[in-house]
Amino acid sequence: MPIVTAAKLGFYNYVNYKGRARRADFWWWILFTIVSQYLVSAVSSSVGNIFSTILFLPQIMFAIRRMHDVNKSGWWILLPIGNIIFWAQPGDASSNRFGPPAPPTNF
Repeated sequence: MPIVTAAKLGFYNYVNYKGRARRADFWWWILFTIVSQYLVSAVSSSVGNIFSTILFLPQIMFAIRRMHDVNKSGWWILLPIGNIIFWAQPGDASSNRFGPPAPPTNF
C-alpha cells in the first residue's frame, strides 16, 4: 500500500535532508499528512495541533529531498509557487549533484 510506505519513509527519514525523494513517495506523503491531520483534528483540535507539530519537520525534510530529486536546492521550498511547480516535475533519471536517484521503496 503506497500511502503506508510513504508514511514509513517520512518518519524513517525524519531529520534526513540529504539525498533524493521520488515524486510518487512525496505525493503519497502529502496525502497521508492531509488525511491524518483531518482525522486527528476531527477528534480533538488540541491533539490535532500536537499532531501537526509532529509532522512539521518530516514534511520539511521530505520537501527538501523532493527538490533535490529535480536538481534544485532545498531553499526553493521557501517560494510557494516555485516549490509546487518543481514538486510536480519528474525527477532526474540519472545521478545529479545531490546523489543517485532514490531507490524503489520496499517496506
